[in-house]
Amino acid sequence: MQIFVRDRSFYKKLITIALPISLQSLITIGVNMMDNIMLGRLGEVAMSAASQANQVFSLFQIFCMGMGMGASVLISRYYGMQDIFSLKKSVTIMYRLLLCLGLLFTVAAIVAPGLLMSLYTNEDAVIYEGIRYYRWSIPCFLLQGLSLTTTIVLRSIGKVHIPLYTSIGAFFINVGANYVFIFGKFGAPEMGVAGAALGTLISRTFEFVVICGYFWLKENEVGYRIKDFFCHCGDIWGDYIRICIPVLISDGLLGFGNTAVAMVYGRLGSNFVSANSIAAVTMQLTTVLIQGMSNASAIITGHTLGEGKVKQAQEQGYTFLALGAIFGLVAAGIILVIAEPVIGFYKITEETRGIAFQLMDAVAVIVFFQAMNSILTKGVLRGGGDTKFLMVADILFLWVVSIPLGCLAGFVWNFPAFWIYFCIRIDQVIKAVWCVWRLKSGKWIKKIDSHLEEA
Repeated sequence: MQIFVRDRSFYKKLITIALPISLQSLITIGVNMMDNIMLGRLGEVAMSAASQANQVFSLFQIFCMGMGMGASVLISRYYGMQDIFSLKKSVTIMYRLLLCLGLLFTVAAIVAPGLLMSLYTNEDAVIYEGIRYYRWSIPCFLLQGLSLTTTIVLRSIGKVHIPLYTSIGAFFINVGANYVFIFGKFGAPEMGVAGAALGTLISRTFEFVVICGYFWLKENEVGYRIKDFFCHCGDIWGDYIRICIPVLISDGLLGFGNTAVAMVYGRLGSNFVSANSIAAVTMQLTTVLIQGMSNASAIITGHTLGEGKVKQAQEQGYTFLALGAIFGLVAAGIILVIAEPVIGFYKITEETRGIAFQLMDAVAVIVFFQAMNSILTKGVLRGGGDTKFLMVADILFLWVVSIPLGCLAGFVWNFPAFWIYFCIRIDQVIKAVWCVWRLKSGKWIKKIDSHLEEA
């Protein structure tokens, strides 16, 4: 079997879906980078507080991605079958689960913001600033959850431009609001960390109004309306549980894993936390095309299998894997080249600067494996419905290998920053190898039945 598919329409479809998703990711990362740079001007406590407070939002976002991407497996397949009735029901179940989760996180942030911050750091100054951040950003849970999952639905049916245009608008709104409220410009109060939270709230509100307003009121191909939220979904619950729940569990455990990692980082000191936030944003910035291609591969695989083209889906899987390896190498090279100027943007101590350089080197190594891993776990294999296998992979390698090894490296062996990071992310290396074997086996392609005749 040839590595690269010789079909121009395949690459055209890939670019059409992946490029807008990548640009949207780039804009989101740009917002995070601008937040870091602005807060960095206030000192490491402010930057560390916002970074640690956002760990809870990141955990929630991962759960939302799990719900959205789990539903996307069904939505893409049903879209390929043109079974719109089942597609709507998948969206409804996703929304119902999301609202329950969003309310849970909202209540936790209202009742115990200090406890949430203390999970990630033991520095009183950082906890205090983090609580100020939470007070202004609590509504963001439901706003972000609804707009994020709706964005995934729109992507799954090939409508990627509305979320992209919305993200462009949100970028300028967020950066402008942050500048005004963090530093107290144009007569506004100087709010510091709280100003960053307010800027985020304003931009999240804009995203929600545009994306959800479009899907619920204007989009006609699927024609989902608010009344569909109350529809009967019993006939597809079996497929939803079998395909989507493992994705939710997998991404949820990944989120808790990232929380455990953040706890490790937080207890290594604010220097390590600040350095890691710089390295993390840089990694995200250089892997946006990989993220876009990962999302596109899941959608395209779902569409192809929905059309009944199993052999073609297998051939496309090899092409996606090869492209992931190529883009991973490119990303690693870029990280090594831009490390020094990026770190130079930040007002940090020499100790933090040294840690940041070590982390940049470690990221450059890991990103190659993460690129292939992402294409397979979040893309091809997930699009094929192989969600139980991926759930086991995430649980086994993250919780049994990476987190224990990272704790030993940081607190027992006292390894340098490079090796602490490498140990914590070693699951990316293992999963890349394991999932390549799974792709070759062909067992990742799972059957999903249409309910069109029943409707």
